Amino acid sequence: MTGVRRRDLFAGAAGMALLPAAAVAAPSERPAATATARGFGAVGDGVADDSAALERVFAATLAGPNAQVVEIPPGRYRVTRPVRIRTANRGPGNVTHRSGVLAHGARIVSEITDGKPVIDIESRATLRFYLIDGLEIVGRGKEGHGISITCEKRGTYFYNFCLRDLVISGCGGDGLHLKGNVFEGQVFNSYFRDNRRNGATFAHGAEDTVLSAVHVFGCVFGGNGRHGGELADGAADVGFNGCYFLLNKRFGLSAPAGCTLLSHCGFENNHMAAPDFAHGDAGLRLMVQGTLVGCTAYSIYNQTHLVRAHVVNKLTMIGCTGSGGARAKGAGLARIGGRKRGMATLVGCHGSVRHENAVGLIELGGRNHGTRLGAKWDSSDLAWLGDYCLWVDAKGQLRMKRGAPRSDDDGKKVGT
Repeated sequence: MTGVRRRDLFAGAAGMALLPAAAVAAPSERPAATATARGFGAVGDGVADDSAALERVFAATLAGPNAQVVEIPPGRYRVTRPVRIRTANRGPGNVTHRSGVLAHGARIVSEITDGKPVIDIESRATLRFYLIDGLEIVGRGKEGHGISITCEKRGTYFYNFCLRDLVISGCGGDGLHLKGNVFEGQVFNSYFRDNRRNGATFAHGAEDTVLSAVHVFGCVFGGNGRHGGELADGAADVGFNGCYFLLNKRFGLSAPAGCTLLSHCGFENNHMAAPDFAHGDAGLRLMVQGTLVGCTAYSIYNQTHLVRAHVVNKLTMIGCTGSGGARAKGAGLARIGGRKRGMATLVGCHGSVRHENAVGLIELGGRNHGTRLGAKWDSSDLAWLGDYCLWVDAKGQLRMKRGAPRSDDDGKKVGT
């Protein structure tokens, strides 16, 4: 990966010119037909092997201009091998009208033992308006991901998608794995629990394919063997809104390249694999940059803070809290370090803050309901009043200068 951001690549008319005609054309006027999985041979009695039938179902939902909406009736669908679909290549494989599965009450029970995904969709075309609604997947720990959707060929796109009301548990890999040119889509009201790897992974892919503008609403990431969620391989443009991350073995969410937005999310009792509180860590691991609004953290076990951040660009936190009880009574809000050019701004947040390294830190209305600014003359977070800069020298004397100071004793002493 070269780190190319999709929003930079596609910005303005020049960016739109890079998209294939099928990607910017109006949706097809052909109505999406509705069929039933019974017509593809699915039984759903928990005894019959429905692997082949479900593969035909998903293939029908990805069949280019003839793609359908297929209803999977309530039932228990046993699979012994992956349900794997590769779309046709660009052109014949493009789906630009509504298609997908409606599966409320349908449970896929995996008996896969070779580490491969239960549902494995590989897009080699442009796919839009794809829906998976209401499906439950129960793994036994020997398969791979519950649902894997990849789009890693340059010039192919999986977007305007919706994954809704999913329950994916017990899988040997991630509950949900999205990778490549996957963007402008939503994951709603879904539950990713007790999977051996992550609850969900969002990742850039090969050939500079970029995951971006994905929004996750009201989902739960709990009890997973690694992280609740992970932004991997440089992915950062994912928003989490009203989500809950709890009881995961490591972080609730790991975002080593940053995270666009976390809004009203809760982090509780992550790092269950740690032996004790002293060896625990924060609910959220955040690198580079991010924005948190109204997020909370609470711990009685090993979670130490809401967020541990290494800030290179900007971190903004508004109205966030972090606390703990029992053996985690020392849990706090944030542990913030980073590079000198980085800046963290906390507004109306509550909980202890551990400030490390040279990163700038401004707290407004925080722990003491006042304002906390940097004091060292070369800090990036000094107070400015118009053109005048204020700092505290090594002897504890307040100083002021018009313009940036050049040394610790530059400027005039104030209050003497």
